[in-house]
Amino acid sequence: MGSPYRGRPSMRDAPLSGLEIWLAGTSAELDSAVRALTAAGRFAWQGPRRPMTGPDAGRARMYVRLSVTPTRRTNRPARPDTDEGATVLPFPDRRQHAG
Repeated sequence: MGSPYRGRPSMRDAPLSGLEIWLAGTSAELDSAVRALTAAGRFAWQGPRRPMTGPDAGRARMYVRLSVTPTRRTNRPARPDTDEGATVLPFPDRRQHAG
């Protein structure tokens, strides 16, 4: 008979390392988060998606552990000269409302 904890980290495993994250969201949100995190590092462990209940029905939670290499950015990325392709939000001009 198999262990109910098969595939999960064990206290007998080597000490845990890496970035540990609990994700919660819809299936599409979890898919997007996993894709984004994959670009940042390597998954050391990814738990199963567990459906949530009650007011969170339709969402799931998932535990992941990610190995990332800390890097230091030396230069800030240059700002684009144009907003071509970007969405410009219509924020009100605060100076008009200053009293």
